[in-house]
Amino acid sequence: MWTMKKTLWMAILLIPFWVAPSFSADVAKIGVIDFQKILEASSSGKAAQAEIKKKGQKMEADLKKKGGSIEDSKKKLEREALVMSKEMRQEKEREIRININDLRTMQKKYMADFKTYENRLVNDIQKEVLEIVKIIGKKSGYLLILERREGGALYYPNSIDLTDRVIKEYNAQYAKKKK
Repeated sequence: MWTMKKTLWMAILLIPFWVAPSFSADVAKIGVIDFQKILEASSSGKAAQAEIKKKGQKMEADLKKKGGSIEDSKKKLEREALVMSKEMRQEKEREIRININDLRTMQKKYMADFKTYENRLVNDIQKEVLEIVKIIGKKSGYLLILERREGGALYYPNSIDLTDRVIKEYNAQYAKKKK
């Protein structure tokens, strides 16, 4: 038989279950992206990597050609050194040293140009990916989206990894831009 006392105790016990949900905050949506994976897997990233590789191969071919020319000059000097005058030999040796210095200068310039070119392409991709991440974050109500390496995310469940979604959106955007 229900008495007033039992009803009161039942109400006291159930109050936390009715009141607690109204005091709790919304669950914070947090996402993580892996920019390196986006760079490697997206269409734009693959195109940038191909451009970087092509430029690197061209620079390497130029350096090998110049290095081969220097080696040929050295071999020619070795063959003809006995029949040359001392002044002529010294002049040829000086030309070879100048060419070696030119090659070193060329290597340094190519490396600096290559790094600048690579950084520019990667920065352009980063800016485009950032815009996509912002759109996804706003549309889906994310409180925070971190970059896996830069954000220092050491562990996170796969359920909050947005990388594949970002790649899909970025590939669609890249395909529209290519048309």
